Amino acid sequence: MWPRYRPEASCLALVMAAALAACRQDMHDQNKLEPLEATPFFTDGRGSREPVEGTVARGLLKADRHLWEGRYGDDGGGPPGELVDTFPMPVTRDVVVRGRERFDIYCSPCHSKTGEGDGMVVRRGFQRPPTFHRDELRQAKVGYLFEVISKGLGVMPSYAAQIPVADRWAIVAYVRALQLSQTARIDDVPEPARAELNAKRPPPGSGGRP
Repeated sequence: MWPRYRPEASCLALVMAAALAACRQDMHDQNKLEPLEATPFFTDGRGSREPVEGTVARGLLKADRHLWEGRYGDDGGGPPGELVDTFPMPVTRDVVVRGRERFDIYCSPCHSKTGEGDGMVVRRGFQRPPTFHRDELRQAKVGYLFEVISKGLGVMPSYAAQIPVADRWAIVAYVRALQLSQTARIDDVPEPARAELNAKRPPPGSGGRP
């Protein structure tokens, strides 16, 4: 037996075919300017236009010089343009831990994980950087350390493209922790933690490190 003819099904098929045909009306080549495409609309014939003078992309104003440059701005805190000696954010444990992680990735190949400057690439012939533990760098302002990471110095390139600004500050915080670790005294340790440290010290004469 032949299947029953259904006119509504035929109408639906026609409508779908017409819709598909309409979708093919040059939708693959839409009426819009593509990057670097020429156009007679502008007198110079270029479809790509320069941003309006003074335009700043969202989030890239960089008005906070303390954060972005490591230098004082016009909003107080210090002489404008001078290197800062304070961090633009609270230095918490999480910040230092983040700094250690980024330091181990980007800095330790040259500076080593202790900051002595005898990293793996140095052992293979690359120019040795100065140790972080010399007085000159211990006394350097944090803005100076941040600026060197951002702009580079000598054979060290800029890491501004690889390391976001917050992570650069985190690395500076960790460098300060490394420097403190080499000169710290028991008096620098908060009182509640001293007993714990003393409990971990090996007894005299045991051969362990005093």
